[in-house]
Amino acid sequence: MKWGFLFTLQQADQNAMISIEELYGIFLNCTSVSTDSRFINKASLFFALKGEKFDGNSFAETALQNGASFAIIDDAKYATNNTTILVDNVLGTIQELALFHRKKLKIPVIAITGTNGKTTTKELVNSVLSQTYKTAATTGNLNNHIGVPLTLLSIKSETQIAIIEMGANHVGEIDLLCRIALPTHGIITNIGKAHLEGFGSFEGVIKAKTELFNFLLLSDGVAFVNKDNSLLMGHIKGLRTITYGTDLSAAFNGIIIEDNDPYLKVQISFMSCSMNISSRLYGRYNFENILAAACIGCHFNVGPDKIKAGIEQYIPSNNRSQVVNTGKNTLILDAYNSNPDSLKYAIQNFEASPYPEKTVIIGDMLELGKESDEEHNNILNLIEKSAFRDVFLVGPIFTRLNAKREWLCFQDSELARLWFDHHHLTGKTILIKGSRGIMLEKITDTL
Repeated sequence: MKWGFLFTLQQADQNAMISIEELYGIFLNCTSVSTDSRFINKASLFFALKGEKFDGNSFAETALQNGASFAIIDDAKYATNNTTILVDNVLGTIQELALFHRKKLKIPVIAITGTNGKTTTKELVNSVLSQTYKTAATTGNLNNHIGVPLTLLSIKSETQIAIIEMGANHVGEIDLLCRIALPTHGIITNIGKAHLEGFGSFEGVIKAKTELFNFLLLSDGVAFVNKDNSLLMGHIKGLRTITYGTDLSAAFNGIIIEDNDPYLKVQISFMSCSMNISSRLYGRYNFENILAAACIGCHFNVGPDKIKAGIEQYIPSNNRSQVVNTGKNTLILDAYNSNPDSLKYAIQNFEASPYPEKTVIIGDMLELGKESDEEHNNILNLIEKSAFRDVFLVGPIFTRLNAKREWLCFQDSELARLWFDHHHLTGKTILIKGSRGIMLEKITDTL
């Protein structure tokens, strides 16, 4: 799929064209940008985006009534007066406006993409850099062809560094997002098997993710690269890079401090400095995310004490790498998303942990295309080799493939919730992980 920037602007009451510069003037006089007519900030600029099941044009009048100053539409029948601005394509317009605004911002922009860990890394980097700078960062996971423009348009003139998360489910999307955000720096956290339906193959994932490196190469940007990751290191030819990892030849290196604490502790070293950091993150797989954030902070001259404070102050939320004590059980809650690599790492990390009474509740991994059954079977085989006390599987794929095993299976999270409502688990440590669409968070309040 290709996303174009070319568009035509027209005021509803006349045929005269208006330029991007004139639209930008309107944007500067509005308080914010809105895309949902139900949540309108007073004097905002409303973009009537289309979705699979809705047409934002039909909500333009509601947005204006709710306080928007102007509505950008691309269907002439909704043009009512001079508060509606008719364009050829609303999506192309918001992307073009975001690019125009980005060019006005003379600041570093750090792009973060990858199969796993990009949101956690983004949050850690923001926590570290905000110790010294006024930062702006992607909210939640607004990381696609709509979310990135919205993030850029939210950046204020006083911002000193921006951190932009970029997600993708097809080849070409990272390239598009780079051409909108114009990153000066970037990091690919890792490359693994996810969204294979959209990418077509693992090779497609590699091609898509490394579009960030290609952009940085052409724009003379800087890439932060995990030297332990041979796949990433194989795609940095010609790039200006700053490396991190356990490899002592990396510019920034670290190790995990082993103890029985559920939270990850690391020791990091750079130049003549060495320090221990006690994070609030669960799982060894978060080590590289912490190291990346510290490395980026160091590059931007954030002092060691502030790097330490930024990482230690970050508390994960939104069902990502959380340790939750419910009074009945301890939950290792990582139910925001799942793919073969992240689920394998989570299971292996949990098996190696010192927790007693280990139980796993695992949900289907979605969007794996023709490789779905093979990857789910790989996970079932991995669990079978483990010594977990109890195993529960949620979702139609695991349920179908688990026919010969004795583990309890549920077609969906609602059925799982009903079972746990009547079969109370107590004194367990429970790993909960699955794709977002399985909605495993629905069962947490009964555990």
